[in-house]
Amino acid sequence: MSHSRRRLRLEIGLAVLSVPLFVATLLWRDWIEIAFRVDPDHGDGSLEWLIMALTATSAIVASLLARTDLRRLREAAGGLPR
Repeated sequence: MSHSRRRLRLEIGLAVLSVPLFVATLLWRDWIEIAFRVDPDHGDGSLEWLIMALTATSAIVASLLARTDLRRLREAAGGLPR
C-alpha cells in the first residue's frame, strides 16, 4: 500500500474517531469523570470543552487533508471518476 493511501486512511480514521468525542462532550459535560472516575477540572467541564474544541478541529483538518489526498490519488490514477 502506498504512503498516500496509508495517510488517507489515517486521516479518515482520525476524523471518524473525533466525532464521538465531540458528541459525547455535547451530551455529557462530565464524561471524563464518568469514564475514568477522576475529576481533573473539579466538575466545571472545562477539560471536556477543551477536548471538544480539539476534536472538532482535528476532525475538520483531517477531513480536509483526506479530501486533498483523495484528489491527488485520483489524479495520479489517471483521473478516476468522482
